[in-house]
Amino acid sequence: MRNIRLIIEYDGTGFNGWQAQVNSKKLRTIQEEIEKAAKKLLGNKISLIGASRTDSGVHAKAQAANFKTDSNLPLYNIKNGLNSLLPAAISIVSAEEAALNFHSRFDSKGKLYKYTIVNRKSRSPLLEKHADYLSYDLNISAMRKACRYLLGKKDFRSFQASDKKEKDSIRTVKKIEIVSRPPLVEIYVQADGFLYNMVRNIAGTLIEVGRGRFKPETVKEILEKRHRPSAGQTAPAKGLCLEKVFY
Repeated sequence: MRNIRLIIEYDGTGFNGWQAQVNSKKLRTIQEEIEKAAKKLLGNKISLIGASRTDSGVHAKAQAANFKTDSNLPLYNIKNGLNSLLPAAISIVSAEEAALNFHSRFDSKGKLYKYTIVNRKSRSPLLEKHADYLSYDLNISAMRKACRYLLGKKDFRSFQASDKKEKDSIRTVKKIEIVSRPPLVEIYVQADGFLYNMVRNIAGTLIEVGRGRFKPETVKEILEKRHRPSAGQTAPAKGLCLEKVFY
C-alpha cells in the first residue's frame, strides 16, 4: 500500500467546489474529476482527501491532497497520466510518496489564501473569473490599519457563514497583508485554520473599511460582537485562491 500526496492547481470556475456531491451526478467537483481520472489510470477507485474543501468558484494554486493505492505505477507516470485525463482547468503540479499515516486535512498546520480585487473604473475581461471588481476608490492605508485587529488568536464567529455554525470558532491568524499593485489589490490571509467563508467575509469587511463605510477600529468591535450581520458582506468566490497548505 502506498500513500500518494498531490499538489493540485485548478480554476474553480464552473465547478461546484472541491468536495464530491453524494446525491447529485450533475454537479462537477474537483475531487470527483480527479477520482474519475485516477480510476481510469490505476484501474481502481480511490478516495481523495483534500486539505481544503474550497467552495464553488474558488480557485487553488497549491491544493494538497492524498490517496492510497496498491498500484506500482511510478510517480512520474501518476502525475502525467492524471494530467492527460483531467480537464484543462485542473492540473497535478506534483506527486510524491507520503507516510501511510499522512492525512492532507488533519495534518495541516495552516493555510494561506489570497483574495484579489481589480480596483479601477473599467472592468477587466481578462480577470473577470479570478478577481472581484470594484470601480470605487479604496483607502488601502485604512484597510491595513484594520488588518491589525485581526491578527492573533481570536474568536472569528462574526466572520463565519451565518448558516454554518462550528462549535469552536477560535482561530489564529498568523499573517494578514494587503498588497497594492494597481489596478490589483491582493489580500493575503494565513491562519492555522479557517471557518466556512471566513476569508471572503474578512475581505468583504476590509472592502467596507476601504470605501469608508467602516472605520479601521470597527473591525475590533465586529470581532467582539461575535455576530455575523455586524461584519461586511461576503466577497464573491471568484476572487479567492488557496495559495499554500503548510505541514
